[in-house]
Amino acid sequence: MSEKTTIYDIAKKLNISAATVSRALNNNPKISKSTCKLVMETAAKMNYKQNLLAQALRSGKSNNVGVIVPRIDSNFFASIIRGIEEELTPHKYHVIICQTHEDEKTEIENINTLLNAQVDGIMISITNESEENEKTIKRVLDKNVPLIFFDRKKNMQGVSSVTIDDFKGGYIATKHLIDSNCKRIAHFCGDQSLEIYKNRLNGYKQALQDNNIPFNENYVIRTKSSLEAGKLSVDKLLKLNPPPDAIFSSSDFAALGAIQELKSRGIKIPDDFCVVGFGDEPFTKFMELSISSVDQSPLEMGKMTARVFLEQMKNDNKDLKIEKNVILNPELHIRKSSTKIL
Repeated sequence: MSEKTTIYDIAKKLNISAATVSRALNNNPKISKSTCKLVMETAAKMNYKQNLLAQALRSGKSNNVGVIVPRIDSNFFASIIRGIEEELTPHKYHVIICQTHEDEKTEIENINTLLNAQVDGIMISITNESEENEKTIKRVLDKNVPLIFFDRKKNMQGVSSVTIDDFKGGYIATKHLIDSNCKRIAHFCGDQSLEIYKNRLNGYKQALQDNNIPFNENYVIRTKSSLEAGKLSVDKLLKLNPPPDAIFSSSDFAALGAIQELKSRGIKIPDDFCVVGFGDEPFTKFMELSISSVDQSPLEMGKMTARVFLEQMKNDNKDLKIEKNVILNPELHIRKSSTKIL
């Protein structure tokens, strides 16, 4: 196996100093354009590859950023990543994508790996609220690495975030069901250790209260974001007396599972039962029975997250923690699953 070419090999070949080669490779203005060109051409011929980690340690900048998401096989998080990349690529940043699979230990490992890789910043949608991952997140702040939460966040001083107004999203979804003449509205709530799901539940409760509809805790079921979870939750709801006549789900996938289970039991949607989801996944609009859903604007969320990061990189005083909390406006797309003919 041949040894890697070094700047000393290039210097020897061109009969110049290693320092001159290093400066030329980094486009130092003190080096003439002709020398830079000669060094670049020689480096290419000799198959020289720069040690990016060493370069990052010298300059304090790697031009790499880490993005941590619960999973990449969802349109929501894939669209956020796309938005981040579209905003950062013109600024010569490379995006390193990590996924946690909703596992706290994996999230901690991801953060530590990115810190060891000398990334310039970390953007993260957290798995849950726990003391253990909070310790790791504080390590990021201690190292003065810019940190931005998106979608799922922790309330931490000096940390920026980009979210949507989940309370409003829950409110408008529930209010739409009330306006559709639904009287017994159930809610599929997500993990209540996460602020986004707490806010959606609170928006649901507030809409009921504002419209003089009693809150029934039996109508609130913690439901994972999956088809099977939606089906199981419907099975529980239909055993209640009286059963609900509508569902506001914090997940489009659980909403789809609910619809499949309701239809299998001969329940007509939306005539007998209305369903509204959250996330506006692509399948919601393309199904024969299209699903009403709250749009989270993931592409815009990704772009805004990247912009907040770029703003923080302009901050020369790294000891001064900049905190910017951007809240995007949710939009309800009304489709067949909740459109009754009144």
